[in-house]
Amino acid sequence: MLEQPEFGQRLRALRAERGLSQAALADGVMSTGYLSRLESGARPPTHRVVENLARRLGVSVSAFEGPVDGVGTPRHSAFAELLAAVVAAANDADLAESLADALHKTPDLDPALRWQALWLLAEIRRGEGQQQEEYVLLKELVDLSESLASPELWSRACTGLSRCARTLGHTAQAREYAQRAHELSEKASQAARTGALQALVAIEAEVGELAAAQAHAELLCELTENVEGTAHVEALWAAATVSTRQGDHAGGRRLLERALDRLDSHVDLVLWMRLRLAAASLGLQVSPPPLDEVRARLQEAATVVSLVGTELHQQELRTLWVYLAVEEGRLDEAWEMAERVAAEQSLLSFRDRLKFEAMRVRLQIRRGDREAGVHRMRELAEEAESARNVELAAEIWRTLATTLTGD
Repeated sequence: MLEQPEFGQRLRALRAERGLSQAALADGVMSTGYLSRLESGARPPTHRVVENLARRLGVSVSAFEGPVDGVGTPRHSAFAELLAAVVAAANDADLAESLADALHKTPDLDPALRWQALWLLAEIRRGEGQQQEEYVLLKELVDLSESLASPELWSRACTGLSRCARTLGHTAQAREYAQRAHELSEKASQAARTGALQALVAIEAEVGELAAAQAHAELLCELTENVEGTAHVEALWAAATVSTRQGDHAGGRRLLERALDRLDSHVDLVLWMRLRLAAASLGLQVSPPPLDEVRARLQEAATVVSLVGTELHQQELRTLWVYLAVEEGRLDEAWEMAERVAAEQSLLSFRDRLKFEAMRVRLQIRRGDREAGVHRMRELAEEAESARNVELAAEIWRTLATTLTGD
């Protein structure tokens, strides 16, 4: 084991290599001040502290041994520089592809450095709407996290995989990984715990476990009440989703309004935009829907989508305009817009994709194409049933029934 000040220099180098701040590394393990004194060489490390830091950094204790300037081989140093460049230019597709290629060609990469690269690439694929590629990256990330035996990294990886699996319609797997993330987060940071709870609430609401979802949503709101940043806003959004699934649309709207009021656009413009899309979606589920309010929310979101929105956000916006046209009785216009959206590669989540397709088929039946429409609606319900999403399947069957009765 290195003595001070060499230990502090190695610790600082390992932390910087992983893109962690002192606060992020110290969270739940020690005070930031104590970590700062370790890095400066002012305090000698205890064996227990070294073990805790190694777990958080995703390295073995032996990583604190050897020459200070030998944290990695030249090849690993070049990889770290490429990783830093991708972080600094997150929207550079060429750099992202270079990182993916380097990751493939460097199988003996330091595990913690590999973890960070996989995480970053998964986030990039998510933003691009490349859900299958994101899923493959997250699956490797979960396996790597297990080998590192770091509850923090393992919990975060399981949380990401649960969210991605839910988006793809793999509900059983999403439920499994959300529960695992939640269990692991008991030994991780508060940020990891709230992320795991968000994933758990989302999948429980998705599969109709509404009592459990409500209990976990209440816990999530309680844990984040006094947390800085956007954690409580997202918790309120999760709770609003659960209330809506329970049929309490008024309660859901109140929770979402609290989230809207709490978030300033200067804090997180993308989340500000997504909340308005969510508010519009929720408004369209109320009977009768507040159409003027929905239109206002969509117009607010549209301005930001055009500036910072991804292809996914743009597609979500277009589908909501179709829903609004249906509610306003502009059925011919709604059909034309729906057909244009249907011609695109769908980036929507499994649930949103099936719901939108069911609405489009409903328009198809009303336009007189009854036989083909009924057949397609049954296919959608069966697809939801195959994914074990009973609540969504029931909603599609109800949509077919009301369409056939002319309601």
